[in-house]
Amino acid sequence: MKKIGILKKKANKEKALAETKVEERKTEREKVEERRKEVLNRGKKFKYPLQYSKHKLVFNTIIVAIVAIVLVSVMGWFALYKMQSSVDVLYRITRILPLSVAQVDGKDVRFSDYLMIFRSSIKTVSQSDVGVDVDALSREYKKIALNDAEEYTYALKLAEELGVEVTDEQVEELFSEHRKVDGVERSEESFLKVLQDNFGLSKDEYKRMLYLSLVKMEVEKKIDEAAKDLTAQIEKILAENGGSLGDAARALEGKVYYEETGGMVDSRNVDGGRASAAMKLKKGEISKAFVSSNGDSYYFVKLIDKNEDTLQVNYASIKIPFTEFANKMEEIRENGGIKEYIDVREEELEQEQ
Repeated sequence: MKKIGILKKKANKEKALAETKVEERKTEREKVEERRKEVLNRGKKFKYPLQYSKHKLVFNTIIVAIVAIVLVSVMGWFALYKMQSSVDVLYRITRILPLSVAQVDGKDVRFSDYLMIFRSSIKTVSQSDVGVDVDALSREYKKIALNDAEEYTYALKLAEELGVEVTDEQVEELFSEHRKVDGVERSEESFLKVLQDNFGLSKDEYKRMLYLSLVKMEVEKKIDEAAKDLTAQIEKILAENGGSLGDAARALEGKVYYEETGGMVDSRNVDGGRASAAMKLKKGEISKAFVSSNGDSYYFVKLIDKNEDTLQVNYASIKIPFTEFANKMEEIRENGGIKEYIDVREEELEQEQ
């Protein structure tokens, strides 16, 4: 046994001596590599706790972001739908996000269209020095703006169904027409300044309004067969009686409206385009039927007299109103086909009760 113990000690001593010799033969590069592996192996115990911390940090960040989005959304919803705020930041949000202020016959009414109409209407009043009740006017303009937005939306729906199109060229042509003053086209820069100062509208917003009005006009022309029939009847009567608008109006009394200026008026008068149309006629001449500039009717105009130096005219006219579109809108409203997401009609409801 003693001999065996001596042999084991000798073997261990030889093994240690061999390992020492191997260690001495290692290059510095090998020693560095071993040291690196040793450090990495010791650091493994810190790896998984660090990964866990990263996951937790990402998770918490996502939760905070979701909560922030929800809070901002709730605040925005409350400001738009309950407080009915029309401040710039909210208006810009509605132009980016497809938010609805109402629904007409299943088609959403864009909140941005409603706010665009309302803001352009209230802009001039809010800047006026005249003592007016801005709050009362604001409530009234909100009703008007919502009605207009609903009508435009319904017109867009009918346009899709009927295949009615309004091109960019038509909008651009009307935009250029509106830039003219006394037949002279203002620079775009000066015209846009007028739009911004008086109505708070940019070029894109104004073109949007022109587009909506053109679509509504084209739809009304398309669907109003009664107005077309009345126009044909007037043309027939005029051909038979030598061009008397008064006779035509009396023959269709209650269906059309006859009017005379009773004297000279400015040919740039805001009258649906009648004065400017009369200025292009010869004395005693009757125009062909044309759609009013606000798109609500057909007009026939007869020039009684004009003064080209002062750009004044005296004329008579017949108005054939479009009624079919308004009738359809009324029917939809009565049948509950219009859902409004803001309350602008409190006073109307109180009066009905």
